[in-house]
Amino acid sequence: MSDKNKLLKTRIKKLNDSENSNGKCVIYVMSRDQRLQDNHALIAAQKHAIAKELPFAVVFCLYDKVAGRAREQYQFMIEGLYDVESRLNKVNIPFMMLFGDPEEKIGNVIHHTDPDAIYFDFSPLNGPKKLRDTLSSTYAVPMYVVDTHNMIPVWVVSDKKEVGARTIRNKIHRNFSEYLEVPEDVVSHQIAWPGSIKSMSDLTSQIAEVLDKQKNNGSILNFEPGEKAALNHLDSFVQNNLEDYSESRNDPSDNALSGMSPYLHFGHISSLRVAIKMRQVANGTGADLHLIHSGKMPQAEEAASKKVGSANALLEEMIVRKELSDNFCYYENDHKSVSSADDWAKKTIDAHDNDPREHIYSYEELEAANTHDSAWNAAQKQMMRTGKMHGYMRMYWAKKIKEWTGDAKTAVSFAIRLNDFYSIDGGDPNGYVGILWSIIGVHDRAWTEREVFGKVRYMNYGGLKRKFNIEAYEKQWND
Repeated sequence: MSDKNKLLKTRIKKLNDSENSNGKCVIYVMSRDQRLQDNHALIAAQKHAIAKELPFAVVFCLYDKVAGRAREQYQFMIEGLYDVESRLNKVNIPFMMLFGDPEEKIGNVIHHTDPDAIYFDFSPLNGPKKLRDTLSSTYAVPMYVVDTHNMIPVWVVSDKKEVGARTIRNKIHRNFSEYLEVPEDVVSHQIAWPGSIKSMSDLTSQIAEVLDKQKNNGSILNFEPGEKAALNHLDSFVQNNLEDYSESRNDPSDNALSGMSPYLHFGHISSLRVAIKMRQVANGTGADLHLIHSGKMPQAEEAASKKVGSANALLEEMIVRKELSDNFCYYENDHKSVSSADDWAKKTIDAHDNDPREHIYSYEELEAANTHDSAWNAAQKQMMRTGKMHGYMRMYWAKKIKEWTGDAKTAVSFAIRLNDFYSIDGGDPNGYVGILWSIIGVHDRAWTEREVFGKVRYMNYGGLKRKFNIEAYEKQWND
């Protein structure tokens, strides 16, 4: 067995005990990973189909009732799916778009196609988990889930909920070199699908109906959707902005972020592909990508290559931090709840939830960026206008919601509701965990006790002023 096949097998988990040697096709249910390149779920499903000499199709269920999402998010995703369909057509794999409740619609596909196996891409969130569990226990069809979203499969990195970045980092580093492997390509499928499948261009009225049911959030996205756009964006970032990323990424007044999160969220690009690109950057400088070994950057080498230092900083965010979020949501059922807090945090939240607040704002006041804090208003407006908020300001934004609402439960609810509706990458494990870190101390430690926050880490406006030109940021978004 080749090394690529061995690695692929570690990404696959069987969901039931069903065996079916007489099925008539293989189905891949695409959801979180909307691309062809580096899509291990697509590769695994096609390998199964080729081995059994069966037709193969990709299914995507467009559900119009995803809670808290906006039309702009649907539009971005749908335009990316046109790209997916076009790429699949080039390798003779049909793309089947369904509309409605995924459990019902995928069940209908199972009934009509009699599949030999069904493959799902991986999400740690409760909705996708429930769908996989229900379908795999209802139908006598072998079903598999494939972690193609994380560079290293979540169950390979750890078998438990990690304390934080400091405990998961070494586990990721131990596996990094092995999984820094370019996957096989999807190949042209030689067994034709029986019958016809309507293309997305034949389903424009149904797609329009879904979009018409969604509420606009008013953002104007400066991101072109799709796999090609994601790869081009990565290339552009590396050429033009990577060098200053490490030093400037935490300054909201300096537009130095990678802008990769929409593409990673919708699976238009994999974090593995980003890591492969960072290896190319390191090789081009003659330096070593030290995350492979220790996550540390020797001082002399960093001085010789700012790009390699920034490559390591980028991988800390896109591998360590992002995969820590998947770890949390995978092993924590209440991954959007105050109940997921550590014991120390639960105690301090209970002790301070009823502390008097100087300011209390309703959800509507927060949504309208109508607070006394000009920096917070600027962050909210940035997210509302662009579908993105600077990562450093997101921490401040969430912590102030904790300070300005009646209790931690309300604060978490408000922050998730705002983020999921206005941010292009709303509904992501990274977003949920970032909010929980800010409000209830997930993956953090106890700090000096104070009113309202208790021992949860505190942030204030003075800290923003010390770190960067917050006035410039406010002027940009409040004018």
